Amino acid sequence: MSVSVLFVCLGNICRSPTAHGVFEQMLLEQGLAEQVEVDSAGTGDWHIGRPPDARMQAAAKQRGYDLSHLRARQVSAQDFHNFDYVLAMDKSNFSDLQAMQPHNSRGKLSLFLDFAPQQHLREVPDPYYGGEAGFYEVIDLVEAAAQGLLNDIRQTR
Repeated sequence: MSVSVLFVCLGNICRSPTAHGVFEQMLLEQGLAEQVEVDSAGTGDWHIGRPPDARMQAAAKQRGYDLSHLRARQVSAQDFHNFDYVLAMDKSNFSDLQAMQPHNSRGKLSLFLDFAPQQHLREVPDPYYGGEAGFYEVIDLVEAAAQGLLNDIRQTR
């Protein structure tokens, strides 16, 4: 099983790095870190090179996830050739990614929460302008979808 996954949100400082860190940790715990490549990116370029939002890092750390090694980058058309899964955090990111996806790419584009059908939401809400609770909600949603993604990878690869 050699699989690659790219998580994408708007700025790559809250939702997608959280998914990146949570999924990396899950793969480590399952002994699959060597078989699955994980990365994250943003559709926007505002935060390139910056670490995840400090509030997101604090919430993640309380849940046992370290995001400090991650740095924001912008998604590129080449990513659709490099990654098997390109997973958008919300419908706006999904639309932006659809518009840039090359026709001959291998990347399967979908909403990340498609892997968590039991959740009442279809989009991971952006916690950036909200309160502290939003950051924990992101982690809850990401954990559920990450488990569903891992199950999908095991079944299809």
